[in-house]
Order: sequence, then C-alpha cells, then structure tokens
Amino acid sequence: MGFMFSYCSSLKELNLNNFNTNNVTHMNSMFSFCSSLKELNFDYFNTTNVTKMNHMFYGCHRLEKLNLNNFNTINVTDMSYMFNYCSSLFILNLNNFNNTINITNMVGMFNGCSYLKELNLNNFNTNNVTNMSWMFNGCSSLTELYLNNLNTNSVTEMNGMFDGCSNELKMKLKLNIRI
Repeated sequence: MGFMFSYCSSLKELNLNNFNTNNVTHMNSMFSFCSSLKELNFDYFNTTNVTKMNHMFYGCHRLEKLNLNNFNTINVTDMSYMFNYCSSLFILNLNNFNNTINITNMVGMFNGCSYLKELNLNNFNTNNVTNMSWMFNGCSSLTELYLNNLNTNSVTEMNGMFDGCSNELKMKLKLNIRI
C-alpha cells in the first residue's frame, strides 16, 4: 500500500472500513500529499505486519484529527517523517503505540506539526532508535510533550530535534530532561 493515495491532493473523503490490511507490510507514503483530507478513520486497519510507516501522512496540510489507537506497531522499523507538515493537526492519539521496540528511525516524525499543542509519547519504546533528528522541528504550538520513557542510549543523531518549538516547551524540557 506504499504510495497508494499519494498526491491525491483533491481527495476530501476516504472510507477505509472495507480495507483488508492483514498482510500489508508497507504503508509508507500511503496518504502523502493528500492535502485536502481533514480526517481519516482507521478503526478497521490491521497493521500487525507493517514494517514501514515512513512519510505515511507527509504533507497532509488539512488533516486535523488522527486516532491511531488501533495501530499495532510491533514490526515497524521506520516512522521517519510520518506526520511531517501536518500543519493543521491538533488531535493526534498515539496512546497504543506501545510496541515500538523495532523502530530505528524517527527523523522528522512530527516536523512541521505547527498546530499540535499536546503530544503524549510516554508509551513509546525508543531503545533501538538511532536517529531522532528534526523529530519535533517546527512544532511551534507544542507546549505539552510527554516523554517519560524516552531512551536515547542508541541515538546517534539528534540534530535540530526541538528546533522551532515554543519557548515554553523548551523551558519545560530544559528542566525535565537529563542528557
């Protein structure tokens, strides 16, 4: 399903209820540059076998809400640029992203999510992540970022990780993160 709806910039609605995703391994760039989509329903998606979710929602400028609670991310290795430039996104539910042990790449994951005010990543297991560069770059409205279980032992690149974030968030991070 990689690039399946990529560059469908006029697409405003999409019913995904009858999709059988049981054997899908690649969802990379699936909705990239679907710039007219405001909301998607993933209640019936089975992502157990998916290994690539990079660029999945890249450039979905009008996407406002995403509930990815049903996503099983146990086999995913790449989430780079997953929500890159989702500049209207203000609700992002990733509470069940607790099987993230195999992810190695989170570069630019939330880059340009300028409307997002709160993000809870407490469930993320980042033990094997090596690249977190630009992960929150340009998240200028982000004031609440929950990273209680952030493990950076394997990370080799963190360039610009919080560049362009709000001063309020940077102050909270400075007080709470020990590197």
